[in-house]
Amino acid sequence: MEASVISPPSVYDRMRLDDAQLCALLASGRSRRALQAVFGRPDYQTLALLAQRAARTRPRHPATVYLLPGIMGTQLGLARAAPEVANLLWIDPQDIIAGQLRLMRLHTAATPGDAAGLITLGAIPYTYLALQLRLQAAGYRVLVHPYDWRRSLTVLAAQFAARVRADSAAQVMIVAHSMGGLLARSSLALPGLEKVQRMISLGVPQLGSYGALQALRGTYPVVRRLAALDRHHDAEMLADEVFGSFPSLYELLPPADHGGPDLHQATSWPLAGPRPSPALLQAARSFIGTLPASDERHCAIVGLGQRTVTGVRSNSEDFLYRVSSAGDGTVAFDSARLDGRANYQLRCEHSALPRSATVARAIAELLATGQTRSLQPVTASDAAPRRQAGEITVSDRELRSNWNDKIDWSRCTPPERREYLNRLNQAPPQYALRPARTRR
Repeated sequence: MEASVISPPSVYDRMRLDDAQLCALLASGRSRRALQAVFGRPDYQTLALLAQRAARTRPRHPATVYLLPGIMGTQLGLARAAPEVANLLWIDPQDIIAGQLRLMRLHTAATPGDAAGLITLGAIPYTYLALQLRLQAAGYRVLVHPYDWRRSLTVLAAQFAARVRADSAAQVMIVAHSMGGLLARSSLALPGLEKVQRMISLGVPQLGSYGALQALRGTYPVVRRLAALDRHHDAEMLADEVFGSFPSLYELLPPADHGGPDLHQATSWPLAGPRPSPALLQAARSFIGTLPASDERHCAIVGLGQRTVTGVRSNSEDFLYRVSSAGDGTVAFDSARLDGRANYQLRCEHSALPRSATVARAIAELLATGQTRSLQPVTASDAAPRRQAGEITVSDRELRSNWNDKIDWSRCTPPERREYLNRLNQAPPQYALRPARTRR
């Protein structure tokens, strides 16, 4: 069944606010009950205190700080005629239940380009607002740079570079999470970006992420949990017709020298299950390899201790994923660190990195001095190749057994709904450490 473009405003549409409105409400205490329903009481209290501190602090650093979200970290939707609010599509459970994720397709035979005309509607506040407020409270002028994360990073980098060039500030600094770091790094090769003084990478897949591969295969936890909400489509259809149309996912695939099959070659993919677009594979082949080299302006913060896909091999029917604790759950340690640059580490999950108070304190110190004592540095021995303890192999087939039953959203309580949306990327049960076999 095809999704309809027209839908009445949902509660999620009406509760979507821009950064200025949201920060003002949090600082003033107005709409407390509504915002507690959105964030939950503990997170609301944290954000309200941060907003009050930020409102009392005047910027005292001359540079503009740009905060770039990661993939899936910017809200997307459809504009409605005033005075109606915009139709939030990503991420509105009511629209997902109605099958409207299909409106996000790009570059398909049926809908060349973006037929739906989606617009960006700000960063997802649950993930990025706390970091924005903590940096503002530390005296920085922070501008969030939302972007349409479905599109090619080359196009997105040009758009970001144009915004930086138009900024009247003589100095600019960048804090980038996940795919946002590849966008920012790509932009540094463009004219006018010489005024970037520092760039802090936060869980950035410098050498790609196997999460992108799993999204294209329909085995990534986010895709499967969204499909459990969608009454009209399963995860394989979403991977094949929706996520498989996003150029950015192909650009996130690890390069040919990653130690496994050449993922930018269609013949390397199993014959069973969702398969990639050969044209998008070819267009993305050289992206990571042609990124400008990191320089003295760069440093990286790397999450560790989470069950993460760190390698892959294939057979005729499946990809077989190597899973260990050497990563943040989405990006492997070896992909997130920068060779020859300052790298810092902590035990933290990928989407929790920008929400961490410890990480925010370290970022504020790095912006000010280029160094931090709030995090442990990555040493040469940490970066030495080694076989990871607890390493296991998990197949596409095993991962497709997860979240196949549809969720009755109407029966979920508000806390249950928040929990589900906030944990879309939680590791599947097959990643868990398996007990060692007892020798007899």
